[in-house]
Amino acid sequence: MGIHEDRIKAMNFSCPELIPVQVYFLPAAWCRYRQALDEIIDRHPAIFEKSAHNPDYDAVSGTYVEGSHVDVWGCVWSNIHEGMEAIVTGHPVPTRETVRCLKLPEKDAGFPHGFMYLRLADLRGFEELMIDFAEEPPELRMLIDTVLAYNLRQAQLRLEGMKGQPGTILYFGDDLGTQTALPISPGKWRKYLKPCYQQIYKPFVDAGYSIYMHTDGHIHEIIPDLIDVGVKVVNPQSRANGLDNLARVCKGKVCVDIDLDRQLFPLATPAEIDAHVREAVEKLGSRVGGLWLKAEINYEVPLENVEAICTALEKYRSYYA
Repeated sequence: MGIHEDRIKAMNFSCPELIPVQVYFLPAAWCRYRQALDEIIDRHPAIFEKSAHNPDYDAVSGTYVEGSHVDVWGCVWSNIHEGMEAIVTGHPVPTRETVRCLKLPEKDAGFPHGFMYLRLADLRGFEELMIDFAEEPPELRMLIDTVLAYNLRQAQLRLEGMKGQPGTILYFGDDLGTQTALPISPGKWRKYLKPCYQQIYKPFVDAGYSIYMHTDGHIHEIIPDLIDVGVKVVNPQSRANGLDNLARVCKGKVCVDIDLDRQLFPLATPAEIDAHVREAVEKLGSRVGGLWLKAEINYEVPLENVEAICTALEKYRSYYA
């Protein structure tokens, strides 16, 4: 059985042969370590596909390029570190008056990371958006409706262009949490944002596709809501949510592609990394499935720890609690 087949079986709680695992290297990691990462890939063929090798260590694109660029909404992205993700520093609708003048972009850009909630923050600025959610002015609904209308257009275009078979996994990403909490109450999230994701995902779910949702931050309170709107695989962070919380709301209910602790990786010993991966498998794993494992590698992670991550994933991907 291949990696893809195991992912499908794990997603559907259909007894995969192995826990699906993935190690992803940020562009900044390739820029720093170069051939050393290729050598690690060669030492762990069981968890890397041949395409994992990098033909150009300095290849960086999109918002990972140092400097500034403007997206289709007019948001200004700034990047001071080549190979790392940019942040939005220029917000095109900083006042409620400008929200009333916001128009849909003519260009169709699909579903980039941050397509709904983060798009609201990128347009308004985080502090202004939080004040909007607190005071609930009519401009908040106008802003949400405008972004939702654009996303529904993208959904229709994507669906029209889809040639995959029912069951194909579609990937979406929108960071809904902060490090320690949701930025707005679960009640307001359900009032304003849950209906948006439900409308965006519904045509894909109705067509038989499976929804994968990456979402950083503390989000475990609303994972049941993500399940309600059609998410089949949720990709939460282990540290921001806690493995016990994730086991409580996810195990047996939705497949978890657990984002292993990126903040641990640069500072841990190999033994601590081994223990972390084992704990994730023990708390979230099951013989019937429901678990994928993911490790994202930044340039700050020592090569010794990159090796330890790969070794632990090989070691525990066949272990089921």
